[in-house]
Amino acid sequence: MISNFHTHTYRCHHAYGSDEEYVQCAIRAGIKQLGFSDHTPWHYHSHFQPTMRMNENQLDEYIESISTLKNKYKNQIDILIGLECEYFEKYIPWLKKTIKEKNIDYIILGNHYYQSDETHIYFGTPVTRKLFQSYIEQCLKAIDTGLYSYIAHPDLVYYDEDPQFYRQEMTKLCQYAKKHDVPLEFNLLGFVSGRHYPAQKFWEIASENGNKVIIGFDAHTPESLLAHQAYQQAKDYLQQLNLEIVETVKTLK
Repeated sequence: MISNFHTHTYRCHHAYGSDEEYVQCAIRAGIKQLGFSDHTPWHYHSHFQPTMRMNENQLDEYIESISTLKNKYKNQIDILIGLECEYFEKYIPWLKKTIKEKNIDYIILGNHYYQSDETHIYFGTPVTRKLFQSYIEQCLKAIDTGLYSYIAHPDLVYYDEDPQFYRQEMTKLCQYAKKHDVPLEFNLLGFVSGRHYPAQKFWEIASENGNKVIIGFDAHTPESLLAHQAYQQAKDYLQQLNLEIVETVKTLK
C-alpha cells in the first residue's frame, strides 16, 4: 500500500494548489491513505508573525476543509487530519490542548528551529556543534512526549564540521527513536530537489541501528504526489540498507 502523511497546503505560504487537488492527485497516484500535515500554527507569547506556517485563525478552516474532503472521497481514499509540529518546549502545553480540542488525528515532528522560530535560528543551514546538540536534544524531548507519530526529515540539521561527532549524536537519535518505536522519514522533497538531506551518512547510521523508516513525499504541490519514479528509487535504496519500511502511522486517538 502506498501512503503519505506529509502533505502541505497553501496556508503555509510556500505550498500551492487547492486541498482537493492534493486528494485528486493522491487518488491518481494510487495512494490509499493520505495525511494532511500542514505546518502547525503556534500561540506565540510575542507579536511574532511567521511566514512559513498557517496563522492560528486558519486552523479551524483547515480542519473543516480536510474533513469535508475526507467525507466526499471516503469511498476512494482514507484521509487523516494532521499537523507538522516542532518541539517548542514553552508552547507544548498549548499544542497538547489544541490537538485534543480539535480532534487532530496525528502530528509529525518537523524540527526546524532552535527553541522557536521567533529566534530565527534554522537548523537546516550550517550550525555549530552546540546547535547540533540542541537539535538532537529537542528531538529526544519530542519523542518523550509520546505525541509525535514519526520524525520528518531527521537529517535536515546541517552539521558537517566533525564526522565523528555527527555519527555519535545521530546514533543517539537513531537508538532513542528505535527504543520508542518512532519511525524516521526518508524525505522525497529533499531527495528530488537535491537538498543536503536525505543524507547517506545518516541513513547508514539508521541502517546500523535497525530503525523503522517511512517515506514522506513532503508534498508542496499536488503533482508532487505523482512522483512514482522517485518513490520507487527511495524504496529500493532503503531496502538495500535493510531498513524496514512502514506505511501507517500511530494516531492520537
